[in-house]
Amino acid sequence: MAAETQHTLPAAEAGEALKGVEATPHATTEAEGHGGGGLPQFRFEYWGGQIVWALIIFAVLYVLLGRVFVPRLRRVIDERERTISEAIEQARKVQGEAEEQRRVAESEVTEARAKAQRMAAEARAKAAADAAERQAAEDAKVAEKIADAEGRIRAARDAAMKNVGAIATDTAAAIVEKLTGKPAAKGEIEAALKGVR
Repeated sequence: MAAETQHTLPAAEAGEALKGVEATPHATTEAEGHGGGGLPQFRFEYWGGQIVWALIIFAVLYVLLGRVFVPRLRRVIDERERTISEAIEQARKVQGEAEEQRRVAESEVTEARAKAQRMAAEARAKAAADAAERQAAEDAKVAEKIADAEGRIRAARDAAMKNVGAIATDTAAAIVEKLTGKPAAKGEIEAALKGVR
């Protein structure tokens, strides 16, 4: 009997437990019906207040955007556009000045190059004229020295030719005396030398 009591007690407790589980969903439905839970945004009785608050927040945001944020943003954008346009204008002005300076520099370089070529041509012509003048002066000096040398050579030759006759006579006399043992007559030797010349 005690074993039967032990078996019935747990069965009874299990039945009570099942009754509690079945009662729980029903209790939840009752609690929802009495205002305990759910999202109030989806309940019609709160929509009026929510619409009023949405309009107030929209109006505040609209005023803030229209009076504060958009004018500040517009000033920043305008300032940025003005800065960019001024920078572009300044860059164009600097580019124009640089282009003008480039043209001036090119013309100066071209003029300097032409001037250098003229100066080089003048220097070459002057150097050639100086060289020709020095060459002519040197040629004149050389011609004068040659003429002087030729005159000295002629004088030395004439002097030598004058002495050759005397030397030939003395030599012929010495040879005749050496060969014959007797001195030869001076007239005979000069007559013999005239016949050889």
